[in-house]
Amino acid sequence: MKQVQDLLSFETSAQGLTEITGDIALWVAAQDIDAGMLTVFIRHTSASLIIQENADDDVMRDIEAFFKKMVPEGPGLYRHKTEGFDDMPAHIKGALTQSSLSIPVTGAKLALGTWQGIFLFEHRTSPKRREIALHLIGV
Repeated sequence: MKQVQDLLSFETSAQGLTEITGDIALWVAAQDIDAGMLTVFIRHTSASLIIQENADDDVMRDIEAFFKKMVPEGPGLYRHKTEGFDDMPAHIKGALTQSSLSIPVTGAKLALGTWQGIFLFEHRTSPKRREIALHLIGV
């Protein structure tokens, strides 16, 4: 068994989904592990990770619109507003999604389905630098 860990950084421009599959796939391919399990973990509470369809941009737009309706933003809606009106809604969206993903690795590649991609889901309105921890274990 072999284990390897790393940290990748991503810049977000605003709220929304950013596909990060390619960067993670390149990292996995460079690790000399043919079969194993990858854990992807976001080190933030106001952004999250999801696996979702990456073939039709309307899927991403619909997910973003759904979360905007489900968790509204605005002054006076929440007690916690230390970092602005979008801070508490960002934490709620983070709680409703995922902070980590487990993805099988087969043939030194992510074993994602044909239309699946890994997305960083930014919940804050302003640009942010986000860190993703990777842990791959296998043979």
